[in-house]
Amino acid sequence: MIEFRGAGPAEFVEQLETVIDIYTAAMNPPEEQITGRKTIMRNHGTYPHFQCYFAELHDSSRAIHDPGITTVGFAYGFRGAPGQWWHDVVLRALAAQSGDEVAHAWLGHAFELAEVHVHPDYQGKGIGRAMIQTLCAGRGERSALLSTHDRPTAARHLYASLGFTDLLSRFVFPGGYEEYAIVGRPLPLT
Repeated sequence: MIEFRGAGPAEFVEQLETVIDIYTAAMNPPEEQITGRKTIMRNHGTYPHFQCYFAELHDSSRAIHDPGITTVGFAYGFRGAPGQWWHDVVLRALAAQSGDEVAHAWLGHAFELAEVHVHPDYQGKGIGRAMIQTLCAGRGERSALLSTHDRPTAARHLYASLGFTDLLSRFVFPGGYEEYAIVGRPLPLT
């Protein structure tokens, strides 16, 4: 049985090795990016209104002294704010494309879903969808935003099915080379 357990910044940092293992299995990044990714994730834990959920598989057939809990996914986000790299880069790009009013309407009081990952062995079972719904439930922000690879992926399909629409497409972050879509939707998530 899969259960979702909330975690604040301190526990998130304590579980960073597990988080990185799932991220690496799901995304298969180049080895040289792992250390930088850990630093970015650790810093995200300091952002305002940070919240994380772990998807945990509970195996009740295990002995009492071995609870049989395996973390199979995680999702986290926080309130975006000026001075945060992703927030500022996306705000500028959206303002350049659609105007300041549109950019501030989306990013002025937004929940930024920074990472949503499920171990490949457990993908396609609704875990990612449930984590996003759990993470967004009860949030006070007026919108939710995230970036995802701009190509037809299972993640892209999932976000669209949850009502996220493209705000920017074929977007390349400074210093990067891959194309991303910046997607958003009003909150609450229904």
